[in-house]
Amino acid sequence: MQFSKMWGIFAPLALALVLTPTAASAQDALDTGDTAWILISTGLVLFMMIPGLAMFYAGLVRTRNVLSVFMHCFGITALITILWTVCGYSLAFTANNPFIGGFSKTFLSGITGDSMWGTIPEVLFFVFQMTFAIITPGLFVGAFAERMKFSAVLWFSALWCIVVYLPVTHMVWGEGGYFSTLGVFDFAGGIVVHITAGSAALVAAILVGKRQGYPETPMPPHNMTMNLIGTAMLWVGWFGFNGGSALAANGQAAMAVVVTQISPSVAALTWIFIEWIKNGKPSALGFATGAIAGLAAITPASGWVGPLGAVVIGFVSSVVAYWAATWLKRTAGYDDALDVVGVHGFGGLVGTLLVAFFASAALGGTEEGLDMGKQFGVQAYAVVAVTIYTLIASLIILKIIDAICGLRVDEQAETGGLDLAEHGEVGYDL
Repeated sequence: MQFSKMWGIFAPLALALVLTPTAASAQDALDTGDTAWILISTGLVLFMMIPGLAMFYAGLVRTRNVLSVFMHCFGITALITILWTVCGYSLAFTANNPFIGGFSKTFLSGITGDSMWGTIPEVLFFVFQMTFAIITPGLFVGAFAERMKFSAVLWFSALWCIVVYLPVTHMVWGEGGYFSTLGVFDFAGGIVVHITAGSAALVAAILVGKRQGYPETPMPPHNMTMNLIGTAMLWVGWFGFNGGSALAANGQAAMAVVVTQISPSVAALTWIFIEWIKNGKPSALGFATGAIAGLAAITPASGWVGPLGAVVIGFVSSVVAYWAATWLKRTAGYDDALDVVGVHGFGGLVGTLLVAFFASAALGGTEEGLDMGKQFGVQAYAVVAVTIYTLIASLIILKIIDAICGLRVDEQAETGGLDLAEHGEVGYDL
C-alpha cells in the first residue's frame, strides 16, 4: 500500500521526464566553457568595428571628414544588425542549396534559448556571425572615404551584403555550401571577409573617382594618435575574430590566438624595416598598416597553421601589401584612400593561398597527409571565383545606386568636408 502511494506521487514526474527528451538533450549539449568564450569573442569582434575600425579610419582622414567616417561605421553596424536579423542569418546558415540558404530562420524563427549550434546556443552563434557581417562592409568604406554620400554608403552596404556577403558566406561556411564541399580552408574569413571587401573596395574607389587634388595635394592623416588607438583595438579584438571561430574553448582556439599575435608582429616590423631602408625613418603609420595586413593574412589560416606558418604569412603579407599600397596603387591610378585593397584584399589573398602549405603537419600545421598541390588548387579556385563574382556584383550595385541617387557628394560639399555637408556637425570645434 505504501509503495502504491509513492508511485502515485512520482509517476507523473517520471512520465514528464520521459516525454521531454528534447529539452534534456539540449542542455546536455551545452558546454559552458565554449559558451563563455564565444560570448567574449562576440564582444571582441564588435569592439573591432565600434570603436576600433571607426577610430582607425577616422584618424587617417582629414579633420573635416572625421565624423563622416564614424557615421559610416556606426550606421553600417545598425543597418546590418537589422538585416542580419530579418533574413541575413537564415540566408547564410540554413541548408537550401550550394549557393544560398533559405528563409526558414527569418527573424530567428524556430530558434529559442535551448536551440543549439554544436556546444553553444544557436542564438549566440547567430550574434557572433552577425559581427562578421557588420565589419565586412565596414572595411571597404576606407576606399571611398571623404567623398561618398552617406545615403549611398548605406544603400551599397545593404545591397552588397545581400548580393555578395550572404551567398559567399553560405558557400564557404554554410551547410552544404559549394566551396565548403570542395574542402576550402577559410577559418575566420580570408575569403568571406577580406577578399570580398578588398574586391568591392577596388570597384568603389574607381567608380566614385579620386578625391579632389589627389595625388598632387598631400593628404596626411589628421590624427595618428587616434589611428594607433584604433589599431590597438583591432589587434586585441582580432583574438575574438580568429580564436572565436573555433566555436569552442579548446586547443585550436588557443593556437589561433597564438598565431594571431605572431603574424601582425612580424608584418608590422617588416613594413617599418622596408620604410627604414627606403625613407630613412620607420613610421607609426607604417607599423599600424603592416600590423593590420598581418592580421588580415593570418585570418583564413589561423585555425590550421602553427608558429612557422604565422611568421611566413606575416612576412609575405607585409611585403605584398606594401607593394600593393604603394607601387600598384600609384601605377594603376586608383584612389583607394585608406589602402583597403592593398591591406585587406592582398593580405587576405596571401593567407588564403599560403594556408594550403602551412596547414600541413610537416610545416607545423594541423593537417596530417595534406596534399598541398590539390589544396592550393582549391584555394586558388575559390579566390578567383569569389573575386570575379564580387567585382561584377559590386559594379552592378554601384551603377544602380549612382543612377538612382548618385554616389558622390558635390564639389562644394567635398571641399567643405562631409561632416558639415552630410551631417551638419563638425568633429572639432577649433
